[in-house]
Amino acid sequence: MIATKGYAAHNATTDPTPWNFEHRDPGPNDVLLDILFCGICHSDIHQARNEWGNAMFPMVPGHEIVGKVAAVGSAVTKFKVGDSAAIGCMVDSCRTCPSCKAGEEQYCENFATVFTYNSKDKQGNLTFGGYANHIVADEAFVLKVPGSLDLAAAAPLLCAGITTYSPLKHFGAGPGKKVGIIGLGGLGHMGLKFSHAFGAKTVQFTTSPSKIEDAKKLGADEVILTKEADWTKNHIHSFDFILDCVAAPHDVNPYLSLLKRDGVYCTVGVPETPLSIQAFSVLGRKHVTGSMIGGIKETQEMLDFCGQHNIVSDIEMTSFTKLSEAWTRVVKADVKYRFVLDCKAL
Repeated sequence: MIATKGYAAHNATTDPTPWNFEHRDPGPNDVLLDILFCGICHSDIHQARNEWGNAMFPMVPGHEIVGKVAAVGSAVTKFKVGDSAAIGCMVDSCRTCPSCKAGEEQYCENFATVFTYNSKDKQGNLTFGGYANHIVADEAFVLKVPGSLDLAAAAPLLCAGITTYSPLKHFGAGPGKKVGIIGLGGLGHMGLKFSHAFGAKTVQFTTSPSKIEDAKKLGADEVILTKEADWTKNHIHSFDFILDCVAAPHDVNPYLSLLKRDGVYCTVGVPETPLSIQAFSVLGRKHVTGSMIGGIKETQEMLDFCGQHNIVSDIEMTSFTKLSEAWTRVVKADVKYRFVLDCKAL
């Protein structure tokens, strides 16, 4: 067994504290990763505080993991010791259903997706994530990191990046399309970068005048302040696609009015309350949908795209000694735009 140091939540009311645990020895198809950096995702907090009602303790959060390969199993072909590598939100799936065979393991139809933490593997063992110094995973779920990318800033690509890349790519963001991004936070700023890189006319929606300058620097062609009176007036029926990155409850109906016929509204945020959609808001044959992360194949595609276009997350580095403070700031949306933990200190 691999002795591992990390931080674990032991209940829903206290933040993670130091905890020693073990990972399995690498099997023939496994990769052992020495974790260098792990991004902090808001879902880490939701899970650890059992806000989604599915918490299993002890819980070692973290699914935006970048590090160096420390050992490989005898059958591993894609990695060698010393390679930069990454692990995102999944470490296994059934691999046999139509979704898994199509490379969409996140939509496994047998509900057998094994998530990087707060999940159980096929042997019934609890999985532990990236708030640690080691992790072991099957090479089929380990990703290559382009050498041109800053490793710390690349970590959030494994969740925030692929969560926005996947729907933008799937719904055809590109030249000749007008795309709106709701919210300029950890997800939103990545959606903005990708939409711009795909060549779409990209519009940022925000409630904060202070974010106008940042949005334009990150690639917005236009910024719409949604607290202004009649902010929708000049934009009715003009958008092909709108990506909603806001996790707080908000009225989505004004955004639906902005879609063209056959336009698509897609949410990747997870508000605490259900969406409330008026029937008249979608009668223009408008589509309301949602998206998760991407599959392993698409996540690798995203990382390669980022390497070609020099796209990484805007980050603030932090440490485990400041973890509680970082979580508090994430909840307050007081970070530009993603925290990353330095795991080397462990």
